Amino acid sequence: MHVRDTSTTEPPASVEVAGHGGGDVTTSLPPVGRRPKGIGWAGRIEIALLVGPALLVFLGFVIFPVVAAAYYGFFNWKGYGAPTDFVGFDNYLIILQDRNFHEALGHNAFIVVASLVLQGPVALILALLLNRRMRGQSIIRVLIFVPYVIAEVVVGVGWSLMLQQQGALNGLLANLGLSSLEQDWLANPSLAIWTLMVIITWKYVGFAVILFLAGLQGIPEELSEAAAIDGASYWQIQWRITLPLLGPTLRIWAFLSIIGSLQLFDLVYIIWGQYVASTAGTSTMATYMVSEGRNAGNYGYGNAVAVVIFVISLVVALIYQRFVLRRDTQGALTGGKRR
Repeated sequence: MHVRDTSTTEPPASVEVAGHGGGDVTTSLPPVGRRPKGIGWAGRIEIALLVGPALLVFLGFVIFPVVAAAYYGFFNWKGYGAPTDFVGFDNYLIILQDRNFHEALGHNAFIVVASLVLQGPVALILALLLNRRMRGQSIIRVLIFVPYVIAEVVVGVGWSLMLQQQGALNGLLANLGLSSLEQDWLANPSLAIWTLMVIITWKYVGFAVILFLAGLQGIPEELSEAAAIDGASYWQIQWRITLPLLGPTLRIWAFLSIIGSLQLFDLVYIIWGQYVASTAGTSTMATYMVSEGRNAGNYGYGNAVAVVIFVISLVVALIYQRFVLRRDTQGALTGGKRR
């Protein structure tokens, strides 16, 4: 059969086709080059009703506090009444020149790196082991995840009681005849930051394990079986197949760990308090903000510190998104032009 008319400039709305029986068949084609009709007022109202409440909450509890903190950061404000003592960028200049803030920033940077180095391998090994069939698998998973769901206040108080100089850990070492290993785990500047890392790892490794297990469930077993048939060992399969396919999950976990480490506050403040944290070498930008802002009665300066923390976190998130998560987000696109 043949198409009779193909010489028109505009794509035809219908094409006549000559069939084998001699009759003409008219086939309708969809119009080309026309934009689809809008969703209409009913669709817009429906979208507004569905998105409106969440948008109001986001504006009220995220955007507005950020804008308000940026505004109050330009004043010496005591936390009540309208701010009148305008100081411009003086608060920000003090922050950038303060040695205590530099130390807190360094502690946050150390926590970021140490969290990735310590939690990542431990969680990955546990996830690989728990991904295999074994007795009591469900109970082990629950026990590993339990520390993550315990409130930070409970975790902080419990660890502070165990690790103080007359606490349970030193008592256990003394009973075992290891009195030489007794330490001031919380006040010794050379040990306190590592004590904090042990607590953080114990608290948050369960979340990483559950996240990795969820990623492992999405890897087809046929790939491992085929590699095993070809003679690959268990660890070769994990290195060559499992880890590359688990890459998106690992990168998402690393992003969450980095942002959480930059904003760490509760465990440090509960265990070390506002004064011991700086002398023990465990202060963070968030504890600095509270001690130099609210506790010092200078809420304007505290708001300026909050803005600096927000900017640092935002810059780190954008850089990570640009150079690490970019291929993952591009792979998730279903339309549009990819570069």
